[in-house]
Amino acid sequence: MDNLKVSNLGPIKSANINFEDLTFLVGPQASGKSILLQLLKLLIDKKHIRRTLQQYGFIWGNDVSQILDRYFGEGMSGVWNDQSKINYDGKDFDQAFLLPKKAESVKDAKESLFYIPAQRIVCLQNGWPRFFTEYEDSVPYILRHFSETLRLSLEKIGSDREDEVIFPQSNRLKAPLRNSFNDSIFHDGKIIIDKTSKKRFKLSFGKSTIPFMTWSAGQKEFMPLLLSFYWLSPSGSVSRKDDIKFVVIEEPEMGLHPQAIQAVLLQILDLISRDYKVIVSTHSPLLLEFAWAFNLLKQNSANSTALFKLFSLGKTAPTTQVFKDLLLKKKVNTYFFDRHDQNVIIKDISSLDAGSADPSISEWGGLSAFSAKATNIIANSVAQNEKKQK
Repeated sequence: MDNLKVSNLGPIKSANINFEDLTFLVGPQASGKSILLQLLKLLIDKKHIRRTLQQYGFIWGNDVSQILDRYFGEGMSGVWNDQSKINYDGKDFDQAFLLPKKAESVKDAKESLFYIPAQRIVCLQNGWPRFFTEYEDSVPYILRHFSETLRLSLEKIGSDREDEVIFPQSNRLKAPLRNSFNDSIFHDGKIIIDKTSKKRFKLSFGKSTIPFMTWSAGQKEFMPLLLSFYWLSPSGSVSRKDDIKFVVIEEPEMGLHPQAIQAVLLQILDLISRDYKVIVSTHSPLLLEFAWAFNLLKQNSANSTALFKLFSLGKTAPTTQVFKDLLLKKKVNTYFFDRHDQNVIIKDISSLDAGSADPSISEWGGLSAFSAKATNIIANSVAQNEKKQK
């Protein structure tokens, strides 16, 4: 079912969200999107979170406020309080859920939700993921764990010359998607690991190499995403991480040109084709344009040919694998974090109907409001000018 209902969680007054194959969350800054997504991970992965913290020398303890501060970040324990009501898949959760149980073992706890945070660029300090314990105690768990996951996956890379090339790799990601990243982000540059002193990423163009800190903002922002896509898309016969059910991606559009955002969207669709459930928080109209188009195509019984045209892709084995049964079997929905004074009401705006009487829906959670206003103003100005000329 994958349904989450909350009330009085941080700024969120009420929410009732069904997580489908692809779920978009939109809304202004500080409207509670990250809080809700971090809560979802805590509900699903509490045992794995506790195991990881203890593995790195942190004490879980019996103080709810300290547990919440350690997880959400310093000073954030108040987001889940006595007035909060939380229900996930029909089961109620209160703060007692966080306390360790006598018979509860976390030794073999598995992770089910992989979280890619908005602050992901912070984890690549000078071009390499930081250790879990390098962060200050005030840093949220999700950033620490994300950084450590990338670091551990990179540490498995051998010392042979071929493995030093991180991008492109012929056996990583589907060729059309890999080419799309090259064309929109790296422009025939190769990402290599410089091992002369400390391991660091560098961008190589022929005989020239560029250190990570001098890359473009978009290239730096995309690098943690690329490593995440590698981790979620194993090479060889295994298509996915078996234990991972959900993938959360916060603001994948950061620093990227629309062409690059489209390339990232294609990779997200590839994750869905691997049977991950993907949740994306975003401020990008392009992603909602896809959600709008997808649902209209689905309602009108379109086939995958429409998706090939939408993304200007030829039919190849890899792209066919991504788009196969996407319109037939997968679902996409969108929720808006609508702020009223200090309270946020989360609305289902999945129809994204521009003709809706509800501005939350017609203006796509505010993402299309300026464009619609500009269009109306221009249309009125043109009409008035034509009237004068007559």
